[in-house]
Amino acid sequence: MARVVVDVMLKPEILDPQGQAVANALPRLGVTDVSSVRIGRRIEIEFEGEPDLDRAREIADKLLANPVIEDFDIHVVEVA
Repeated sequence: MARVVVDVMLKPEILDPQGQAVANALPRLGVTDVSSVRIGRRIEIEFEGEPDLDRAREIADKLLANPVIEDFDIHVVEVA
């Protein structure tokens, strides 16, 4: 069984309120050397047999990510 991971992130020019909230909270935890935080999503798709990266890209483009405001990256993870 093969697993394809799709990481979805807001495009750099899009504001990330969740990331800003985390970044603003870090000094209260004593963390002062972080300048920015961005929050995204990780989606795992398991294929029977060989991973189909083209199919995963189609799924991500049509269903998992909003291409207007989000970018995505796809990579294969070995399943033990």
